[in-house]
Amino acid sequence: MSDATTAAAPETVAPPEPSDGELIRRSLAAGEDFAAVFDRHGRAVHRYLARRVGRSLADDLTSETFLLAFRLRGRYDTSQRDARPWLFGLATNLVHRHRRTEVRQYRAFARTGVDPVAEPHAEVVDRVVATSASRRLAAVLAKLPAKERDVLLLVAREELSLVDVARALDIPAGTVRSRLHSARQRLRRALADLDPHEEY
Repeated sequence: MSDATTAAAPETVAPPEPSDGELIRRSLAAGEDFAAVFDRHGRAVHRYLARRVGRSLADDLTSETFLLAFRLRGRYDTSQRDARPWLFGLATNLVHRHRRTEVRQYRAFARTGVDPVAEPHAEVVDRVVATSASRRLAAVLAKLPAKERDVLLLVAREELSLVDVARALDIPAGTVRSRLHSARQRLRRALADLDPHEEY
C-alpha cells in the first residue's frame, strides 16, 4: 500500500461581489451592468412602495424608480457602496406625486386590517386578521406630516441609518433626527395605552 497521499485540490476563492457603486460605474460604459442593481434592490424598492401606495401603483413606480436611476446614474457617487439610500430617495420623491393614494392606503389598512403587502400566497386568515396595534399604527401614519412619515418609514421599515436617510432625502442628518423624533413622539402619544415601552 502506497504511503503517497493525494494532493488536495486548491480551493478556488470566488471574487468578491462588486459593490453597487462599482456596478453603476461600469454601467456608464455598459448599460446592461445596471440590471444587477435592479436584481439586488428591485424587490425591496417595490415592497417599500407597495406599503405606501398599494401593489398596482407600486409596480409602475418601481419601474419609474429604476428608469430614473438609470438616467441619473452618471450623477451617482460611486464611492457609495450601497445604492439603497439613493434608490429609496428616488422612490420617495415619486411617492410625493401620489400623497392622496398613500394616505388612502393607510386609512384602508386602519379600517380593514388587510396588510397591503401581505404575500400573495399568505393564508387568507393571516391577511385579514390584524392586531389592533397594526391598524391603529396605520391610522397614525395616515395623519403624520409627509416629511415625518418619509423619515420614519425609511428608518423603521427599511432599516436605513440616519446618515443613509439623509442621503436618500438630500437633507441634513440633524433634520432627519428632528423629524424622526417628532414622528416617534406622535406615535407614542397615539399608541401610549398599548405598550409604554414600545420603541417606534
